[in-house]
Amino acid sequence: MTVFSSFASHLRRLIFALAATALLFGATAHADTGYTKTRYPIVLVHGLFGFDSFLGIDYFYGIPSALTQDGARVFVAQVSAANSTEVRGEQLLAQVRNILAITGASKVNLIGHSHGGPTIRYVAGVAPQLVASATSIGGVNKGSRVADILRGAAPAGTLSESVVNAAAKAFVALINLGSGGTSLPQMPTAALNSLTTAGSLDFNRRFPQGLPAGCGSGPELVNGVRYFSWAGTQPVTNILDVSDGPLGIMSLVFGEANDGLVAACSSRLGTTIGEYRQNHLDEVNQVVGLRDWFSVDPVTLYRQQANRLKLLGL
Repeated sequence: MTVFSSFASHLRRLIFALAATALLFGATAHADTGYTKTRYPIVLVHGLFGFDSFLGIDYFYGIPSALTQDGARVFVAQVSAANSTEVRGEQLLAQVRNILAITGASKVNLIGHSHGGPTIRYVAGVAPQLVASATSIGGVNKGSRVADILRGAAPAGTLSESVVNAAAKAFVALINLGSGGTSLPQMPTAALNSLTTAGSLDFNRRFPQGLPAGCGSGPELVNGVRYFSWAGTQPVTNILDVSDGPLGIMSLVFGEANDGLVAACSSRLGTTIGEYRQNHLDEVNQVVGLRDWFSVDPVTLYRQQANRLKLLGL
């Protein structure tokens, strides 16, 4: 009986110690470590047909909370779901100024996905004094072959263009209904023009900052703004993801590495951080976190970029 009592006593102590360790580890794991605590606020910018939050689901799924948890001040911009780069850029610029007024910061770190890439480049180009860094993820920086094909199938002024425009507007109306962006102007054909190779070339002549001459890295520091990018190169990544099928089909129009909508080479801007087994939606951790389970977690890439900016004093 004495031996049993002693054993029970030791077992209770062991269980208590393990529980205390687990509680301590849990508290530490959820504490603000400062890993993502950048000097300037981070502003996330969505792409075509994007939103800040749709029916409670973030466009950048799980990313704002992951960044905030370790110290970052994060804002999610809401610009037109479908409009030209310049219109979206002016909308973003107004929001940046509001963010600076609210926070008292002098600059922001812009992170844009897809059409958000050229959108943040517009702001960095017209107001570099307000931007510490611009990070493009799967950015349509040199146009998209998919946009070229769509524009070719629906030439300006034709009935097919009117049909495509009407369908896109209906889709955008649905997005706005669930995201609260109904007051923003929408012009799908203007968005399409911006995302074609020709439209991108025209934009790049006016805003060349950070662009590489070929398919390598471009200059990282231009006019006081640091430029970065990364891209996905695997259109089909998860059998459970409903977006993989359409992205896999669209990827066939490319003769090079792509994420289903944008070629990796087209995505490059400033310092190229890397290319990953992600498709265009995986780059923002969609659909609801379904991705290649053997590739890097998209959320981790955003956290690492925030830490990179922090170490640069940004």
